[in-house]
Amino acid sequence: MKFTVITDDGKKVMESEEKKKIKEILQELQIPLETAVVKRNSEIVIEEEEVSDGDIIEIIRVIYGG
Repeated sequence: MKFTVITDDGKKVMESEEKKKIKEILQELQIPLETAVVKRNSEIVIEEEEVSDGDIIEIIRVIYGG
C-alpha cells in the first residue's frame, strides 16, 4: 500500500507491505507521540488508528512551553 505523509519537512510517499498504525509511522520518522497532532484525510486521529492505501497523513508538530 502507498500513502502520503506531510510534515513540516515536506511531503513524501511511503510504501508498506502490511497495515501500519499512526504510532508506527511516527516512530519511523522519529517524531515523539506527545509532540504531534495527526490528521488522516483531514480528520484528527489517535495513534492507534490504521493507515489505508491512498491515505494522506498530515503530522502537525505541537510547540509548547512556558
